[in-house]
Amino acid sequence: MGQMKKIGFIGVGIMGKSMVRNLMKAGYEVSIYTRTKAKVEDVIGEGALWCQNVAECAKGRDAVITIVGYPKDVEEVYFGEKGIIANADAGSYIIDMTTTSPRLAVRIYEEAKKAGLHAMDAPVTGGDSGAKAGTLTILAGGDKEDFDSCMPVFQAMGQNINYMGKAGNGQHTKMCNQIAIAGTLAGACEAFVYAKNTGLAVDACFEAISTGAAGSAQMNNVVSKALKDDFNPGFFLKHFIKDMSIADEEAEAADVELNILKQVLSMCRSLEEEGMGDLGTQSLIKHYKW
Repeated sequence: MGQMKKIGFIGVGIMGKSMVRNLMKAGYEVSIYTRTKAKVEDVIGEGALWCQNVAECAKGRDAVITIVGYPKDVEEVYFGEKGIIANADAGSYIIDMTTTSPRLAVRIYEEAKKAGLHAMDAPVTGGDSGAKAGTLTILAGGDKEDFDSCMPVFQAMGQNINYMGKAGNGQHTKMCNQIAIAGTLAGACEAFVYAKNTGLAVDACFEAISTGAAGSAQMNNVVSKALKDDFNPGFFLKHFIKDMSIADEEAEAADVELNILKQVLSMCRSLEEEGMGDLGTQSLIKHYKW
């Protein structure tokens, strides 16, 4: 749909900021709203238009994109008289790129439809580096024709763009991604805890096993940081806990027992209680005798 020109973008954090820059680079006029204006002065300086609130950011746009923190934040920006659904122009596309509950995605889709809006859930993977490079993986749920209409917008932000089926399916696919990460992250942490505690040179062990069958994105890009005592967040432990909690609830609702997910979630929650929620997910290694 070539005539999509004006985009509202709500939630301009680590990921959102790079996504806004890539949309502007692709020629879209981007209006933004986030809780703390001071944190986005740089993108305003680069041409993003500042809005005072969610309602103003939703009005008069061809598409409204959100990437906020938690399901409660998603509810806050979409519902109520000051929310997106009540204020977006009929016919516009509303795209939630937050990782959130599939059931909430279905609720947004249904309420949006009543208001004459096209809603999609389109969570992303690829982290802050993928957001910067415009190489995110996008997992979309909703109506196929809406997905096709939004493709140029998605292409400005990502490369691996997938239509997963009905509303909520984008979020379910993101849950599959996070479930797979949970086990891989824990496995990589355990390998190097074992190496350290049996007297191996950890760096030499990493070099030896990280390029073969044991190698993974979690080992090479995440756990490798812990080996250098770098616990800065590429992805916050607290946000991973949020994602795993949603996956755990959805698994129970589908009557499946995911033992490894439950165990990793419980380990991460203990670390959060010890004040590590703002560290990166590589801090899972601190659960062990490291």
